[in-house]
Amino acid sequence: MMVVSAQELAVDPPTAAHRLLGAILTSGSVALRIVEVEAYGSDPAGPWPDPAAHSWPGPTARNAVMFGPAGRLYVYRSYGIHLCVNVTVGYDGVAGAVLVRAAEVVGGVDIARERRPAARKDADLARGPGNVGSALGISMSDYGTELFDPFSALHLELKPAVPQSDIASGPRVGVSVAAEIPWRFWLPASPAVSVYRRSPRAFGPSSGAERLRRQR
Repeated sequence: MMVVSAQELAVDPPTAAHRLLGAILTSGSVALRIVEVEAYGSDPAGPWPDPAAHSWPGPTARNAVMFGPAGRLYVYRSYGIHLCVNVTVGYDGVAGAVLVRAAEVVGGVDIARERRPAARKDADLARGPGNVGSALGISMSDYGTELFDPFSALHLELKPAVPQSDIASGPRVGVSVAAEIPWRFWLPASPAVSVYRRSPRAFGPSSGAERLRRQR
């Protein structure tokens, strides 16, 4: 029997993002099947310099877990309201993370509905990164959780890799720099995939974006 562990995510962010599609993220009795993700890279000194990543300024109190081992939970508050769920990836000591943008609720639907009363249908329960955090009941105290720890209240289970032919890619959402990098990946067959909205602050390819392209 194959042992699945965080080591499968100790790779470059786009490869890890592909691997996370179809994975099951569980918090208590709520389970989500990940259907849309965005990859984010390192600070300028790392192998995947990414000016759109929270790691770009180097290690801080906020982003410290991004520089640790793969398979940890990186939580941050977006616009002072929503808690966004990220999985750390890459090598220990090198920053990298994958944002969970959308998921299908495959367990604990009733609880997810209680947490997301505004959702019109089940496909909306975890569509969008803020809604993923809400459906799971994430809090800032979950920051740094080891997602492959079987005793953790938050647990990640990787499934067999999704065929490349079943994965679509495109620009990331809401970033003002490196906006053209196609590091957003999703499963087009899923009704839970979010709608793409380009940031109004994004002007076009940057020098950081060009460097990322050359490394792919």
